Amino acid sequence: MDAIERTALRAARAAGAVHLARFGKTTFKGKTSFLDLLTEADKEAEEAVVKVINRAFPDHAILSEEGGGIERDSQHRWIIDPLDGTTNFAHTYPHCCVSIAYERRGFVELGVVFDALRDELMVARRGRGATLNRRPIRVSAAATLDTALLATGFPYDRSSRRRFYLTFWEAMMARVHGVRRTGSAALDLAWVACGRMDGFWEFGLKPWDIAAGALLVREAGGKVTNMDGSRLSLTAGRIVATNGRLHKHLLNIIAENMAEAERRQSQGQ
Repeated sequence: MDAIERTALRAARAAGAVHLARFGKTTFKGKTSFLDLLTEADKEAEEAVVKVINRAFPDHAILSEEGGGIERDSQHRWIIDPLDGTTNFAHTYPHCCVSIAYERRGFVELGVVFDALRDELMVARRGRGATLNRRPIRVSAAATLDTALLATGFPYDRSSRRRFYLTFWEAMMARVHGVRRTGSAALDLAWVACGRMDGFWEFGLKPWDIAAGALLVREAGGKVTNMDGSRLSLTAGRIVATNGRLHKHLLNIIAENMAEAERRQSQGQ
């Protein structure tokens, strides 16, 4: 284990300690809308993560969801979501995590997703595989959609674009064994890596939502791309992740329904 990984694990544990201490006791610090919450735990966890990273690597840049990161001209960047699943957390629904990725020269080299409430630590190193609590993990072997369990989520603009997003939900629901909406993209990706989910798609995600989880999926033998099948961009906001066997099927369903989704949205159906 090198200094980067040791730092990431310390930072994840520090955020997890905040999650455990604040769970069921949190108060709101603010919100940009009734859908986009901010709690004391978000800010405290962010401060804990940034402190650990900055102490170990004071020349590294840090991108964080809550705006407490550090902008620097550096080849090294940490991408963190101190509390993914804030709405779940605020309602004491036990499904949330901290997500930490380390990026060097534009390549994500390390991804850590820590679910403190379940004490599940998922780690991936580029080219070295992925683990859950130090045990290797692999994606599922599901080969057909009718045996697949998928996950998705809805962006914060879902009130105004619900018809667009529901088009894809309906299309998937009619073809697969089940669809889940868990409220944490980072955990959805981690669970694809663990084989608990067979695939995942979502619009509107940010780099801190997907950077660590996407690496977990790849290193567990799965596939992650943009929705058009191109190489994943952390800023594109249109991600598909699968066990690999189902990837073309999900991409095809999305492509086949894109025009209908736009039509429904424009016509208000």
